[in-house]
Amino acid sequence: MKHRWILPIIALALLIAIFSAFLFYDSLTRIETTEYELNYPALPDSFSGFRIAVLSDIHAAVFGENNWKLISKIIDANPDIIAITGDFIDKHETLPPESQLEIAEKLTKSLVTIAPVYYVTGNHEWDSGAIRPLLSMLEERGVHVLRNSYVILEKGESSIILAGTDDPNGPADMIKPDDFVRKILASEGDRFIVLLEHRNHHLPLYSELGVDLVLSGHAHGGIIRLPFTDGLIGPSREWFPSYTSGVYSMGDTNMVVSRGIGNHTGWPRFLNNPQIVVVVLRSN
Repeated sequence: MKHRWILPIIALALLIAIFSAFLFYDSLTRIETTEYELNYPALPDSFSGFRIAVLSDIHAAVFGENNWKLISKIIDANPDIIAITGDFIDKHETLPPESQLEIAEKLTKSLVTIAPVYYVTGNHEWDSGAIRPLLSMLEERGVHVLRNSYVILEKGESSIILAGTDDPNGPADMIKPDDFVRKILASEGDRFIVLLEHRNHHLPLYSELGVDLVLSGHAHGGIIRLPFTDGLIGPSREWFPSYTSGVYSMGDTNMVVSRGIGNHTGWPRFLNNPQIVVVVLRSN
C-alpha cells in the first residue's frame, strides 16, 4: 500500500520540473512586446499616434544570429523613433569588451535602418571601461547620443522635446537632472517633454518639474516576478523594489519602465520575459 503512492509522486515531481524548466527557458528566450497608449491634453495633435520603441538593459544579449529575433520584433513595432535607455553592454559579461562592442555595432547597424535611434548611457557602460569606444561607434553609425542634452522633434508646424540624461556613474561634474530639466524649461518654455533616463527612481522629481513622459529601465523587472508583486529583487539587491515594470503616474507625469532585454544579475529571470516597450502618444 505504501508503494502505490511512489509513482504518482514521481510523476508529479517530473511534471513540476518540466513546467518550471519551460517557464525558465521561456523567460530567457521569448521576447515580449508591450504597448502602452498614453493620453496627453498638452500633446500637439500632429504627434498623436507617435510610436516610441524602448530598448533597455540589452547587456550584450543576442537572440538568434545577428540578433534577428530582436530586430524583427522592432520592425513589427513600426516605431517612429527607437530609444535605447542604457546598459547596452555589460561590465560583468564573460565576453570581452571587443566582442560586446561587435554585438552592439551589428545591432545598431540594423536599428538605424528602421527608425531614428536615440541613446542615453547606463551605469554599466561607465563601469565597463568601454564607454569611449561605444559612444564613438554609436555616433559613427548615426545614433543620436543624448548626454544631458536634447533635440526638438518636429511634425508639420508642431514640435516636442526629446531629452536624455547621462547616468550618475558618468562624470562627477556633470549637470544634475533637476538643473538639466530647469535649463530646458528656461530655454523652451512649456513644450511637451519626453525624457530618456536609465534609472527608474526620479518620478517624484520629474513630476514636480512638469516633465510629461519619462522612459527608463534599470530594474530588470524585479528579476523574479510573482503575482501581486512589482518584482522580488531590485538593482541594488533590495527586496520588493518599486517602479520595475509598466506605467507609473504622479501628477501629470507618466514614467514608463521597461523590464529590459538582457540579464547580468546571476539570478535567472522568472515569469519576466525580455521586453520591448512601445509607447504610443495620443492627444486628447
